[in-house]
Amino acid sequence: MQHRRISEVMTRRVVTVNRDSSFKEIVRLFDDNDITAVPVVDADGRPLGVVSEGDLLRKASSLPDPDGRWTRLRLLPPDEARAEAETAGAMMTSPAVTARPDWNIVETARTMDRHKVKRLPVVDETGRLVGLVSRRDLLRPFLRRDEAIGEEIRTDVLGRTLGLAPDSIRVSVHQGVVTLTGRVAARADIPVVERLCRSVDGVVAVHHTMEYEYDNLALDVEPPEGHPATAAGPRDVRHDGEGASARGGP
Repeated sequence: MQHRRISEVMTRRVVTVNRDSSFKEIVRLFDDNDITAVPVVDADGRPLGVVSEGDLLRKASSLPDPDGRWTRLRLLPPDEARAEAETAGAMMTSPAVTARPDWNIVETARTMDRHKVKRLPVVDETGRLVGLVSRRDLLRPFLRRDEAIGEEIRTDVLGRTLGLAPDSIRVSVHQGVVTLTGRVAARADIPVVERLCRSVDGVVAVHHTMEYEYDNLALDVEPPEGHPATAAGPRDVRHDGEGASARGGP
């Protein structure tokens, strides 16, 4: 059970510019390729920075009104210099925050959030550009079919990882929302099952009505000897968080 890797979702054919690319060249590339940002690379294809629509709009917002009035808000010196820039090297946001092809979507999303960026150039072990990953790319796993999500949960999570019997927990998936019904041995197993199911790519939410054989979270309850699912004697079967017995004792 693994999250999708960046190499599976990234854009491989990346439009790039160099330091000397002009403002108008970049605007034309954006329009011709329906993109909103381009990596700026050196002669060896290593990312130096990124020029985005936001960087270009900084120049547009710095222009005077048609009647000649200067309405631009006062910018800090670095931003003012970038607003006046004419080439990619002077406009770009640098240094480039990059990702690696073997990163999973979780660590990539965290990197984007931490650096407040919308896309990351993807580089190989030599630092050369091999792709570009955007926020939209990270959302692609949510397009997975419900059937594929359900099969991964049954086979990888419940079967291979947790070693549960095939008929112990029933799984249904609708629009990425997973519903689990059935029974586990111990109450503490329920959040483990739920957490692992949430980690499957494409899962939007997890709901459950799982029951448990014994409450191993209660301080005054002794767990049965041996494996709880095969221990002799009657047991209470309860819903997680409920105090009433579903069957058995008082």
